[in-house]
Amino acid sequence: MARILVIDADSELRVALDRSLAQEGHERQWCATGADGIEAARRERPDLVLLEQALPDRTGADVCRALQKSANTRDIPFVFISARSAEADRIRGFELGAADYVVKPFSVRELSLRVRAVLRRSEAMVKGTSLEFGSLRIDPGAFRAWVDTGELDLTLLEFKLLLALYENRDRVQTRAELLERAWGMGVSITTRTVDTHVKRLRDKLGTAGEYVQTVRGIGYRFAGAPPSVR
Repeated sequence: MARILVIDADSELRVALDRSLAQEGHERQWCATGADGIEAARRERPDLVLLEQALPDRTGADVCRALQKSANTRDIPFVFISARSAEADRIRGFELGAADYVVKPFSVRELSLRVRAVLRRSEAMVKGTSLEFGSLRIDPGAFRAWVDTGELDLTLLEFKLLLALYENRDRVQTRAELLERAWGMGVSITTRTVDTHVKRLRDKLGTAGEYVQTVRGIGYRFAGAPPSVR
């Protein structure tokens, strides 16, 4: 059972979704405005936030940024639920750190499955321990990573991409596999989007960028061992 905060002014959605989440055994809290949602998230510290992009008082992106500024709420996973279906909107949502992006209208059963998948990934990260690989150190529970002694400024999506690569080190992963592992199930964006994010991740990794290797025509592989110990 998880505590789920839904920030959405759609009363019809509330009826259907509230029933579905209740059947899954989740505690639910609803807020119709971004301001109320931010306050509730800071006060209650939910396990997951379902966030509408278009709210009466501000955008979902504004709410997301506000939550990420606070140490108490920055690591809460959130899922955008939106009528905006353009690829640019979905990509922007993932760049903001969304664990998933669900386009309205959607099946409440589908959303329940996505919620379950996000909660499962989040729980696995929290249980993780600090991981070290050459000059790179990753703390899955805190969503933080360092190269040497410098902390990396990674978005949530970049962190999940790094973790997906690391956890399958020395194994080639296709772009489609990385989309599934880092972006979540059922995303509808092009696999070439992975290339852009891998490039950004490599740039931020600096000297540790060499750990992420390109396998032409297939995808990417995280090195099996640091260069100094091969």
